[in-house]
Amino acid sequence: MKIYSFKQKTGKSIHQFNSQNVTIHPLLKPDDPFQIGYFYLEENSVLGMHPAMCDQLLMITSGRGWVRIEGGEKIMVEPGMAVFWQEGEMHESGSEDGMTAIVAEGSSLDPERYLPRN
Repeated sequence: MKIYSFKQKTGKSIHQFNSQNVTIHPLLKPDDPFQIGYFYLEENSVLGMHPAMCDQLLMITSGRGWVRIEGGEKIMVEPGMAVFWQEGEMHESGSEDGMTAIVAEGSSLDPERYLPRN
């Protein structure tokens, strides 16, 4: 058995896209174009507007926050909700009180296969 850590302090701060108070910790990144990471959005955080480099599924695990697409209104999200962005889709997320989430990124993600829509 091996024990690993994905605590916030060992993650990578995100500063691109005018982001504030956001940390990602890669969890899995195989050779194929796919990775899973863990986001820490602190109080008063924003991961600025940017294009999805590939299909992305953001799965909220704790706290509350918001997401939006370019030109769209903020939509509140909470634990148990998942947000899907297609490759190239401009999007942004943030939190007033703090939020954590798992993000899966890769080609040909198909959340409709397993997840019911809200």
